[in-house]
Amino acid sequence: MKDNRFETNAIRDQLERTQYLEHSAPMFLTSSYVFEDAEDMRASFAEEKDRNVYSRYSNPNTSEFITKVCHMEGAEAGFAFASGMAAVFSTFAALLESGDHILSVRSVFGSTHSLYTNFFPKWNIETSFFGIDELEKVEQSIRSNTKILYAESPTNPGVDILDLEYLGKLAKKHDLIFVVDNCFASPYLQQPIKFGADLVIHSGTKLMDGQGRVLAGITVGQADLVDKIYRFSRITGPALSPFNAWVLSKSLETLAVRVDRHCENALKLAEFLEGHRKVNWVKYPFLKSHPQYELAQKQMKAGGCVVAFEVKGGLESGRKFFDSIRLLSLSANLGDARSIVTHPASTTHSKLTPEERKAVGISEGMVRVSVGLEHSADIIDDIGQALG
Repeated sequence: MKDNRFETNAIRDQLERTQYLEHSAPMFLTSSYVFEDAEDMRASFAEEKDRNVYSRYSNPNTSEFITKVCHMEGAEAGFAFASGMAAVFSTFAALLESGDHILSVRSVFGSTHSLYTNFFPKWNIETSFFGIDELEKVEQSIRSNTKILYAESPTNPGVDILDLEYLGKLAKKHDLIFVVDNCFASPYLQQPIKFGADLVIHSGTKLMDGQGRVLAGITVGQADLVDKIYRFSRITGPALSPFNAWVLSKSLETLAVRVDRHCENALKLAEFLEGHRKVNWVKYPFLKSHPQYELAQKQMKAGGCVVAFEVKGGLESGRKFFDSIRLLSLSANLGDARSIVTHPASTTHSKLTPEERKAVGISEGMVRVSVGLEHSADIIDDIGQALG
């Protein structure tokens, strides 16, 4: 197929049609596949043939989804998972060994942080952290046993921006595996591989699905690294279901138009909040007051769907704000067609200690808004009346 533009590939990257000549790719809800004879079965399990053997390994629907995301991210290969955290954990578990060291940005999703602090130490895997404003210190933190350099950009929940090109060059210099969680941006807004990432992780639950229907995750990137992840995952079983893969593949057809609207609405909300008397600060990557505005302009097509701000008055004012919301949803998801307001300190990052939350800028009054596809005026009106 001709290498068309992003939006066209998202729609036209499809499975080959069956004998029924369907226009839309069908679902392949099968757990296993049949073989022509004993030799075909042997050769298939020996991987001498490139074919489906068992849906925990591969399935036509998951293959279509993976192909689309690889095309979008400029990746060589990928593997799809049952959730975003399954992708994060399996990527680490497949690539790390006892005694290895991870160097990670401090601002990561709460469950990723819990892996670092509660589980990896049991397997003698250490993690060191660097702050958003400490990139010049990253190289000093690299050890002889450092294996992975890990980053989120934009970060969760503070929407800070990391210099991916700088980190990519640093990883290459020290022979590290550079892994980027690209969930907040989606491949439509940012392709970390262009800046030196070896692997890119997504929670497909978020913008890729876009309607809060299914759980999913995916890791794409360098083929030799993905092969290790695949071999770990086909044994441990965190594979994405064919049905969810089918839903996601359909969702990717509208990713560009949806994300354009998300970004348009988010910027309008950020501009409204910036001048509000009840708000201490507001952060959005494409807001000119954002500390890394110029870097965001370089790395991203637009600012994404997430706006972070702090309500004046601390915890009590924050509770009053959330209890006053009428239209928007109180939930911990993001990237949904429906706008969502979240209190990170008591939800997504509640397992962090108060000191750990403070270190990544999560205050008691911090609010994360996943700006949806409703009319921007209605979103702003609800946020405005809740602020008072």
